[in-house]
Amino acid sequence: MAAALALLGRAAALVSGAQRGCGVGGSAEKGLSRGISSGERPKRPLTAYFRFLKENHSAFRQKNPEASNMELVKKIADAWKELPASQKQVYEEGRKTDWQRYKEQLAAYKAQLTPAQAAALKEERRKRLAKRRSFRAKRELTVLGKPKRPRSGFNIFVSENFQESEGISPVAKLKQLFDAWQKLSSSQKQPYMQLAEDDKVRYVNEMKSWEAKMVELGREDLIRSRPQMPKMKTAETAKKAETAKASSRENKAKLKLKKSEE
Repeated sequence: MAAALALLGRAAALVSGAQRGCGVGGSAEKGLSRGISSGERPKRPLTAYFRFLKENHSAFRQKNPEASNMELVKKIADAWKELPASQKQVYEEGRKTDWQRYKEQLAAYKAQLTPAQAAALKEERRKRLAKRRSFRAKRELTVLGKPKRPRSGFNIFVSENFQESEGISPVAKLKQLFDAWQKLSSSQKQPYMQLAEDDKVRYVNEMKSWEAKMVELGREDLIRSRPQMPKMKTAETAKKAETAKASSRENKAKLKLKKSEE
């Protein structure tokens, strides 16, 4: 399900980009090559489906002027599914041709980079992929309905007073609210702290139910780790240490008694 949402999201971005006269990945590639003087990195070619989408979005938009980008993408995706294999092959052949050209251009591009530039590009790609994986993981948790973390007393205070607070920007509003929170007495903060405690209870209960559901779905990888074994080991180690101390004291007493008898 998460993969399907990701595909629809990328397709919607492609439609939006096409409407502005640019393709997907343009800004990302520019960001990747920023500071590199050897020219821009070649753009990765589109898949057969995305080639079909880009080629046909204008016609679908004319037929569905009121549709959102996501709705338009679903219609195009349905049309792609119904497309005969012989017609899909045309787009696939176009992809293969572009892919071969891309590999040649990429090899030429990499050949002219200095070691420092190559290392910079590699690091930029690593960060970009890590950010993408993190985003996908968070989106998957949202799709799976993971409960929201509990709010603090200050968070609740901010949400209740943000609109009425003074400040020309969100940052200024937050600063004003933070100063106001600092000036509140303990009794004035108490209602918000109580709401925060109630929210903690809500979170704990919802997480128990959610994690039980994840176990049923076979997604134990999403369950929080419970560090119970280390505590048991610690208690066991302490017991062994106490036994060792007692044995040592007993041996010392026996040795002292033996010396006194001699």
